[in-house]
Amino acid sequence: MKVLPALIGVAALAGGVQLFHGGSGASVARETPPASTYQLTANGDEAACTVHRGAEVSEGLSLLTIASICRRLLPGIERAKFWREQEDGTVAFSANGVDPIVTFAVADGDGYESYAPALPLLSLAVADNRDYSAAGN
Repeated sequence: MKVLPALIGVAALAGGVQLFHGGSGASVARETPPASTYQLTANGDEAACTVHRGAEVSEGLSLLTIASICRRLLPGIERAKFWREQEDGTVAFSANGVDPIVTFAVADGDGYESYAPALPLLSLAVADNRDYSAAGN
């Protein structure tokens, strides 16, 4: 009969773990949605455009909407339709979800900096409430 108290203890422990993880098996912190609107700039230039990270399609892969004016910063980037976030924190924009057009690494502070292609250097930061419509977003 010592088995019954042990089983009750294991069930209580498992219930506590599920409660801590929000019942989904994933940490509650991980369930916080990422920022969805970013400002993309090239080489610290004043010109900027808007990038919207959309709904998650699969693990680490989200839909992406890039303003057509962004092609002035990096020709071809306007074709990107997917945002892929890797386990190491890097982010790649692609047209097909696989082949990157541009790849970003986590920057100091709150944003990303591109490293492939090497030029132009692009900066991706969480957008504030400024109006970027003058930049053609």
